[in-house]
Amino acid sequence: MSARSHTRRDPADAGSVEVQLPWWAIALPALAFAALLLLILNPADAHAASGEPMVTQLLEHIRETILRLTP
Repeated sequence: MSARSHTRRDPADAGSVEVQLPWWAIALPALAFAALLLLILNPADAHAASGEPMVTQLLEHIRETILRLTP
């Protein structure tokens, strides 16, 4: 006795992938990223920061450039 194989009814769905994530699966990593980015941009808020790292100077320069370009 052979087993029945299931075929798809709609061939248009063959290449699509459906992923359902809860809202917090996107919101929490985005919030954590934003918080870390703010700490990098303003190291005075970070208590362990000492001196001005090169990354901070670069990001500050980029931020000032963007602020000048926006009306």
